[in-house]
Amino acid sequence: MKIICIGLNYHDHIQEFNNITPENPLFFLKPETAITSRNRPFFLPDFSNNIQYEVELLLKISKLGKYIQKKFAHTYYDEIGLGIDFTARDLQTTAMKFGYPWELSKSFDGSAVIGKFVSKKYFQDINNVTFSLLQNENTVQSGNSKNMIFDFDTIIEYVSQFITLKIGDIIFTGTPAGMGKVSINDYLEGFIGTEKFFHCRIK
Repeated sequence: MKIICIGLNYHDHIQEFNNITPENPLFFLKPETAITSRNRPFFLPDFSNNIQYEVELLLKISKLGKYIQKKFAHTYYDEIGLGIDFTARDLQTTAMKFGYPWELSKSFDGSAVIGKFVSKKYFQDINNVTFSLLQNENTVQSGNSKNMIFDFDTIIEYVSQFITLKIGDIIFTGTPAGMGKVSINDYLEGFIGTEKFFHCRIK
């Protein structure tokens, strides 16, 4: 089981970074040890002074696939969920400055919060899914899948050119603007529409 994360997939997030819109989906991996699930707490690591949240819609792969055509991509996932890509922003800033890989800032233990999944039939239109993140009961991020630069099927088509997708793999589809720092005792809650999909206490 692997975790595939899409970067720079919302224009407002790209503007936060003062970055350039990619021509194709930009992706990186997190190991299975990055998973924080079942509403368990997230423990701040001692190697970073700036851990930031990035809330994202998730796809769960439902069958084996390689070189998937876009027109068939929708048959490779049955469920949609919500999660957080925690990022050690200070480490990432240093890596970007020197052109180093991002793994230290993105792939550390516990950095992938994964909430519950529901059938994609739950949604009237998967290309119009609203989601949000609350920090201590204040909304800090909100997004909609319609604003993604690369939609779900485009992501699956592109990633599968390079990596075989297997049952149970999870794709983080990118975060909108509003990323921010977490501190001890913060309480994070993730919603799709008005339904809570996860909560997470920072320790």
